Amino acid sequence: MELVAGAAERLLTDEVVSVSGLFEGSEDIAVARDLAGDFLADAQAVHGLTVSETARGAVELVVSELVTNARKYAPGPCLLTLEIAGGAVEVTVWDSSPTLPVLMGPDPTRIGRHGLEIVMALGQSLSLHREPVGKRITTVIPLTDDTATGRPL
Repeated sequence: MELVAGAAERLLTDEVVSVSGLFEGSEDIAVARDLAGDFLADAQAVHGLTVSETARGAVELVVSELVTNARKYAPGPCLLTLEIAGGAVEVTVWDSSPTLPVLMGPDPTRIGRHGLEIVMALGQSLSLHREPVGKRITTVIPLTDDTATGRPL
């Protein structure tokens, strides 16, 4: 369980706060989730941003799902970037496999392969992009909740 050099580099420019981590082992999934939780706690404590518990849980779950998929289906490391801007967290995971995931419809009888369903349910958007090396998956999760539903806005 080792973060590669520069894995927790933080950047504060104007109103953008970000963190990145490079992960190489399946045990790093928990480390990625912890990085997300610590990042959001710092966003509140250091930068004075409002982060709801629902948003925190959603970001940690999305990070777990995306990093798990990257570690399971792609050779080599994966890069997680979390960036806060405009009242939302952009969660991006890059991995070395050029194969885009297949979005499957909900199926309560299917065991496993529900990760992207979860990401789509919790995020405002989902984008899948092939890169010169691998692919990049990005979703955006609001930092505050809709008071009527308790879900991220």
